[in-house]
Amino acid sequence: MELEEGAKIIINRWLKLKPWDRLMIVAGEKNMAEAEVLKRQAEKRTHAVSILLVERQGQHVGVFFDQHPDIFDSYNAVLAATEYSLVTTKAARNVIKRRAKFLSLPLSTNNGQSMLTFDFLKMDVKKSKLTAEVIMKYLKSSSRIQIKTDAGTDLTLMKRGRMPGFFNGVTADGGGFSSASIEVYIPVEECGTNGTMVIDGSLGYIGAAREDTRVVFKEGRIVEIEETPTGKRLKEYMEGYHDSGIYVAGELGIGLNSYSQCAGRCYIEDESAYGTFHIGLGRNIALGGTHEANGHFDLVAKEPNLFADNRQLIQQGRIIIPEPVFF
Repeated sequence: MELEEGAKIIINRWLKLKPWDRLMIVAGEKNMAEAEVLKRQAEKRTHAVSILLVERQGQHVGVFFDQHPDIFDSYNAVLAATEYSLVTTKAARNVIKRRAKFLSLPLSTNNGQSMLTFDFLKMDVKKSKLTAEVIMKYLKSSSRIQIKTDAGTDLTLMKRGRMPGFFNGVTADGGGFSSASIEVYIPVEECGTNGTMVIDGSLGYIGAAREDTRVVFKEGRIVEIEETPTGKRLKEYMEGYHDSGIYVAGELGIGLNSYSQCAGRCYIEDESAYGTFHIGLGRNIALGGTHEANGHFDLVAKEPNLFADNRQLIQQGRIIIPEPVFF
């Protein structure tokens, strides 16, 4: 896609910007060109559009928005088009609480291509919503989730009292709050994840897992990362947060975007890909959890067998409960 086409999808189809909306676009230095394209499209819908430039924050960008939770109070629409996600920050939580529009659009890619030109933005949002609602129906009443893969994943996650939600880009479908990642998410119990995850998909912002790598969780926290080249990259990246809270599993996500590929090219594409699951590490407060940390990112694995209270919902990455039929 061209940049303008991707920006048009986001402004018109996902944010559904209105003439009376006051929009703040948050951008980093790397993404100013994309922010300007988004601004041009937004100004076709409303004249009240501003850009907030966040400089030299990198993976710690969320800390600024935790320290300034009221920064968006003058706006009723926020487009977080930074390199790293702001979706779990206190500033985002405040926007969500007052039912304003908040769209998380982390633009991080690993191949030099703008995220606004990826074809996965074309996913049918109505189909993804209906599929998510079917999955959530079975997840809502469950308390324990088990995940196994042929690669060696064997995880148990607890979610007592935690409700699932979904993202499909469309803020209206999420009560004003959404992400470019098309997925079902669950803010799992912070002390309730145990077992082994074999990462054979993506390391979130830092790209593809070059070889299968074991990560061991005990009582919700990573206690071991296998010493593969991929494991060493992951360790170094996580140490860069300077926060032990980043090692806590705070989210389970199920990818629903059939246009996406988990190829390590783009953070949002990887975690959205149909046939994958991801464990979100670190902060989860805006998702319905209670855990605070200096950041949030996801580890992605492929072809899960997923069980909710012993009922199988996904078999080797394929949803096997009745999916909605389209004519």
